[in-house]
Amino acid sequence: MADMTYAAAGAAALAEMMEADPTVWALGEDLGRGGVFGQYAGLPERFGPQRIVSTPISEAAIMGVGVGAAVTGTRPVVEMRFADFALCATDELINQAAKARYMFGGQTRVPLTVRMPVGMWRSSAAQHSQSLEALYTHIPGLVVMMPATPADNYAMLKAAILSDDPVVYLEHKNLWPMPGAVDLAAAPCRIGTANLARQGADLTIVTWSATLHDVLAAAERAPADVEVIDLRTLWPWDRATVFDSVRKTGRLLIAHEAVVVGGFGAEIAASVGEALHSDLRAPVRRIGAPKLPIGYAPTLENQIKLGPERIDAAIARMLARGRASETCGCPRSQFGRE
Repeated sequence: MADMTYAAAGAAALAEMMEADPTVWALGEDLGRGGVFGQYAGLPERFGPQRIVSTPISEAAIMGVGVGAAVTGTRPVVEMRFADFALCATDELINQAAKARYMFGGQTRVPLTVRMPVGMWRSSAAQHSQSLEALYTHIPGLVVMMPATPADNYAMLKAAILSDDPVVYLEHKNLWPMPGAVDLAAAPCRIGTANLARQGADLTIVTWSATLHDVLAAAERAPADVEVIDLRTLWPWDRATVFDSVRKTGRLLIAHEAVVVGGFGAEIAASVGEALHSDLRAPVRRIGAPKLPIGYAPTLENQIKLGPERIDAAIARMLARGRASETCGCPRSQFGRE
């Protein structure tokens, strides 16, 4: 085990993969100075400018080079600097990388890892703060991963690089300095497996990325026994773990930083509602950001953040609804259909 930050864990994973496979390399803006958040620190000196490549400021060109390099036999790691900036390269990612294996009848693969820093971070305002994971989960052919801890950033990034399909790898900017224990002997994480972060019997909360840590803190404060699932991979997502938990608790709350409207929480809520409506003690509930641009001023940004108060209130409401249904003798399925 080693104590390291979230950023250092990602750098260690990439270094390990580059040592093991000469076809693994990285490209993007500012990589030559270790990345804008220091997530490539030490790698330019260790591997040189031919494998840690600083590029011009053109997201479309960076992604295009990465897609072409993946199709022709290497395993590039494309750094987009900010998830917001990656929108300039969505044609190359969505219309080319995601569809190449299908359109060429399986004759090619695109082992591409696209790292996109996401989320609100010290007044970065509307063009540098978005959580856009739902966009990529909508696209057939893309894997979507969101690590929440240093240990997961290490194991999950290795898994992403080993994938023969393009992976959108979303790292929250507020997590870069977070310390944690990392098992440097750990095998790559199996894509599509959630982490049962906290066991409980009264309420299931499904979350991912930086929101996990706020949810775990809220679960400790809660007056009931709360189970917390860190989804980790949004596509494919771990339906079995979520469904098993909801069957046990009868209640589901989904919490994410992204805008609630059209967020990935809606997919989880619909899936659980369709499959488990007779097991629910209360209606499924989602909490996240309102559909507003993210303000620069801390006072405006704080109005959009999920925050501990909103999580606590949502937990209390879920537990109250569940207890009310049980004490009045209403069938569980009635609440599942609301």
